[in-house]
Parts: sequence; structure tokens; C-alpha cells
Amino acid sequence: MLHTAFIGLGSNLEDPSSQLQRAFADLDGLPETRLVARSSLYRSAPVGYLDQPDFVNAVAQVETGLTPQALLQSLLDIEHRHGRERTFRNAPRTLDLDVLLYDDLQLHEHGLTIPHPQMHLRAFVLQPLLELAPGCVISGIGSAAQALDACGDQMLERMQDVAG
Repeated sequence: MLHTAFIGLGSNLEDPSSQLQRAFADLDGLPETRLVARSSLYRSAPVGYLDQPDFVNAVAQVETGLTPQALLQSLLDIEHRHGRERTFRNAPRTLDLDVLLYDDLQLHEHGLTIPHPQMHLRAFVLQPLLELAPGCVISGIGSAAQALDACGDQMLERMQDVAG
């Protein structure tokens, strides 16, 4: 059985746009998974730790036969291959991949919460998500469009997309 999942992507080190382009290909190469759609790239200011470069963000939609836990492990493996180091919370990173949504599942277990617990507070997640799924509803939260309206003070710039 195939499931629809949305993956958040972000990078602010080592040519972030290229990091995301390669990550889209990596997602499409996962077992039992295919990349269905990918959003434009967006530039956003850092959150939490501010003394770092801006981020490039996007969202990917995949169809997968992987369980949420197996999908998460696959994303962590991709991050590792991209040189991700977890030095401190909100640190600069070569690649960050998050399971945002997985069907309409609501899940909370050690290391994995779906929907992603901060996604409704982040324009850099909501805007690219709505590009792919305009009527998206976040389980337990509500309309992604209404959530984005509440993030109006967050800087977000759609980038000229390269090779997509």
C-alpha cells in the first residue's frame, strides 16, 4: 500500500540550492518511494540561532510504501550522506529533512511526531507545502492556508528555480 508523505527540506551550508536539488533525487531513489512533486525553492531567515546564513527551503511530495519510522530513518541516512552534523539546536546545516505529513496520520513517539510539531508556525514550510497541496489540512491543526496567514511577519522569498 502506498502512502502520501510531505517532506520538508532545508539547507544553509555548502551551496544550499544544490543540496536541495540532490536531495530531491535522493528522495526519488528511496526504496518503495517515488517523488511525485517538488515545490519551488524559498529563501528564509534562520530561526532560533540567528548568527548564520539564510536557509533555502522546499517541500517534496512522495508516494511511499515505507512506514513512517522507515521513512524517517531513510531521511536521516540522506542527511548523513550530505554531511549533516548535529552540533547544537538550530545550528547551520548542509541538509535538514523532516517528515511533515504522512497521509492523515497523527503520531507521537520518541523521535517522530506527525504532523511535524512546528510546521504550522513556519512560513518556510507552509508556503511550499501549499504550492503542492493548496487545500492542505494539517491533522489536529486545521487549514495550512490559515496557518500561513498567521505567519505573515516571517521573511520568505521565492527563488528563481534552477534545474527542476
